[in-house]
Amino acid sequence: MSYLMKRFKCHSPVMCKVAGSLFKVHTLKNTLGINEQQFTISRASSHLSSEKANSYNYIIVGAGSAGCVLANRLSEDPQSTVLLLEAGPKDTLLGSKRLMWKIHMPAALTYNLCDEKYNWYYHTTPQRHMDDRVMYWPRGRVWGGSSSLNAMVYIRGHAEDYNRWSRQGALGWDYEHCLPYFKKAQTHELGPDQYRGGNGPLHVSRGKTNHPLHQAFLEAAQQAGYPFTDDMNGYQQEGFGWMDMTIHQGQRWSTASAYLRPAISRPNFSVAEKTLVTKILFQGTKCIGVEYVKNGQRKKVFAIKEVILSGGAINSPQLLMLSGIGNADDLKKLGIPVVCHLPGVGQNLQDHLEVYVQQKCTKPITLYTAQKPLNMARIGLEWLWKFTGEGATSHLESGGFIRSEPGVPHPDIQFHFLPSQVIDHGRVASTMEAYQVHVGPMRSTSVGWLKLKSSDPNDHPIIEPNYLSTERDMWEFRQCVKLTREIFAQKAFEKFRGPEVRPGNHVQSDKEIDAFIRQKADSAYHPSCTCKMGQPSDSTAVVDPQTKVIGVENLRVVDASIMPSVVTGNLNAPTIMIAEKAADIIKGLPALQEKNVPVYKPKTLETQR
Repeated sequence: MSYLMKRFKCHSPVMCKVAGSLFKVHTLKNTLGINEQQFTISRASSHLSSEKANSYNYIIVGAGSAGCVLANRLSEDPQSTVLLLEAGPKDTLLGSKRLMWKIHMPAALTYNLCDEKYNWYYHTTPQRHMDDRVMYWPRGRVWGGSSSLNAMVYIRGHAEDYNRWSRQGALGWDYEHCLPYFKKAQTHELGPDQYRGGNGPLHVSRGKTNHPLHQAFLEAAQQAGYPFTDDMNGYQQEGFGWMDMTIHQGQRWSTASAYLRPAISRPNFSVAEKTLVTKILFQGTKCIGVEYVKNGQRKKVFAIKEVILSGGAINSPQLLMLSGIGNADDLKKLGIPVVCHLPGVGQNLQDHLEVYVQQKCTKPITLYTAQKPLNMARIGLEWLWKFTGEGATSHLESGGFIRSEPGVPHPDIQFHFLPSQVIDHGRVASTMEAYQVHVGPMRSTSVGWLKLKSSDPNDHPIIEPNYLSTERDMWEFRQCVKLTREIFAQKAFEKFRGPEVRPGNHVQSDKEIDAFIRQKADSAYHPSCTCKMGQPSDSTAVVDPQTKVIGVENLRVVDASIMPSVVTGNLNAPTIMIAEKAADIIKGLPALQEKNVPVYKPKTLETQR
């Protein structure tokens, strides 16, 4: 510029003045243009650096049974940054489990099943096949999710459940590909073997009370002709035996304890509580991050690699639909812009129903007296002091699996035995010395759905489980009651057996049993299958066998919602397995496999037992 000034010579003062003015304008214009360009570049650079600072390789939505596992496993790589977002609070107070005893004391489990502070507190539509009853569905909204609320029963399901998944389109999810991940997750107190793990974060133990009613139940089952199984998660599910439980050193061992807390100190890992994710962000069909609300403020965070939904069988499909992934017609009615028409989202809802068959106990040995205020104080103080005593177990220490009739290839009925009486999910205190079994069919043919009530993320979705909508389901429930009564009538219970409390001796005919089931059956809290895993060619599938959401990029679902069909048993252990296996898939690691592991088969299917 200075070179040009020196070369410029003016012969006329007027011309010189005009030329000088023109030069100044030209110079100013160029300068302004450069400044404007620099400002634009600076603003874009600032936005990019801000977005980069607010970006993570992986964003996981939901710190529950699957989310905590993924957070731990994905943050094992120090080069991967991981953000875990949870709608609920922490599961500790001032870093103490004792101060949050309602979560961590195993015997206190019913407190949080009835407390909205740590619980989504869902309800279904009135069930037309169950006398129009509205069913209560507690789901965890706290670090650990439902593993911080559940009864701590560790059941894997039957090997054939996973082989069925593979046949249903979830290739690579058969038993020989799932068993290694059950083992990877687990440290069983009895030590490792062909079925149990010995080095995993999830501690699993057996009950310690040796209660005479548990002993009587197992003896009565054998007297009725059923086998004893020493590990219903191992070679032989069929039969009765001691339950495995996610309890360690007298404390609930949730995924928050097993997976989340050990990862918190990692510099590449961040976790936020009381953070409600309201929307998945897209550029076209490419997922780029999420929008969330925390402390009343709406914010965005971006994913460099992937967003992974682990909200569970209700929250994951709800968030997909809120974000424009679901049945296009339903979304349009609510004014939600469609990102991808995926009609399977929220469909295929499956759950386990159960009833309580209760018998009065003639001896004062049940948990009835333990629920008196002074005894509760004594039990609580012992647990707070040394994590021992009656507070250190969930008391669901025995149970079993049987087949409902000849021809059924593997168990389809589950029993949990409890030396106590439970009324209305534990929301009503027990009224007498009694014992009970929770019993229900495992593979019901009734299938439901859930849909958005509105486009407001704070509105609970419409939940329609469609319970007992088939005659087969009613028949199986009748069998549950009849077969339980047969076990309770055995000699082993003679010295304890009082009158039947529920259904009651007046309930005998099929019609009377059906009426009892409609009036008293309740959810076993196992909602699943609402983002079904399958092949992309399956119009009802939501994720592929790599857990990627079909039709979009950089988005996965990893939780109980991706089960193609519900398993034979409780869902916590399978959900943890799903997350362990998905973590290897996401990291690009070869799948673990254990071939030719033996699984029990009945000698004949011509008899029921």
